Amino acid sequence: MKTLNNANRREAGEERHVLEDLAYLRTVMVNLYFVGRPGAGDRQWALIDAGMPGSADLIARTAEARFGPGSRPAAVILTHGHFDHVGALAALAQRWDAPVYAHPMELPYLTGRSSYPPPDPTVGGGLISALSWSYPRGPIDLGDRVKPLPQDGSVPGMPGWRWVHTPGHTPGHVVLFRDTDRTLLAGDAVVTTRQESALAVMAERRELHGPPMYFTPDWERAARSVAAIAALEPEVVATGHGEPLMGPAMRADLADLARDFHHRAVPRRGRYVAHPAETDGNGIVSLPPDSTELLPALLLGGEAAEFVRQFLGEDVAES
Repeated sequence: MKTLNNANRREAGEERHVLEDLAYLRTVMVNLYFVGRPGAGDRQWALIDAGMPGSADLIARTAEARFGPGSRPAAVILTHGHFDHVGALAALAQRWDAPVYAHPMELPYLTGRSSYPPPDPTVGGGLISALSWSYPRGPIDLGDRVKPLPQDGSVPGMPGWRWVHTPGHTPGHVVLFRDTDRTLLAGDAVVTTRQESALAVMAERRELHGPPMYFTPDWERAARSVAAIAALEPEVVATGHGEPLMGPAMRADLADLARDFHHRAVPRRGRYVAHPAETDGNGIVSLPPDSTELLPALLLGGEAAEFVRQFLGEDVAES
């Protein structure tokens, strides 16, 4: 698979180029996207998702460097509302006086009505997954600043793009697609790194995967959403986690992921594998029983030891 950043990979916290009118910023472990040409000016661009908590100043500085001093977005578009995609949202929306748009089924988690279903730290086998019991699951409350995406599929502030409902990872997850060049902003419906693994995330290993296992409460809907994405036959896939990928090899792997989703993406066992969380327009309706049998610390296994050896030093790991 071809990546767009082999020749000029940058550190987290620096803007990375995808296309002339598309760039992304990685905040810790998650990407957010700027849609608009450099120097576009005030209200002539859009922000897709809003990164990790504490990243508002970095995002605002990066936006000004790309679009011009004082530049504010026409809109902020959310693929979904998990904590790592809305961490700086409240601060940025107020600073920019910008409207926020999300799918109607995502609004309960953005208007204070409902938390997301609990994560499942028993799936995925990696450090990030094992620690997921501790991640914030909302809700945040944006009040009347957040609005539903237009029913006609258009995307405010993004002419030529359309949104596609891709539930599974969250009830109101959407992807954004531009038909003219078949560019896909995939959120977490698919990702290009094994997001459950801290080692894979830090090394930016480029692998096409289904949505992060620990935060996906409806696997049947997730499977149908990946099939819908594959049917779009994108040329570029830019995801919430991992580097953007492009080209025929990526499309072939995406088609294979859709065909073999239950083997490649769905954990063999877990809280939501046999019984999904049930949600409606007000949030959680019912949850399957919590099947966790081990403390999260016991789930770290070999990856925690390897993580310590590689990033903290051999002596620390053996002490």
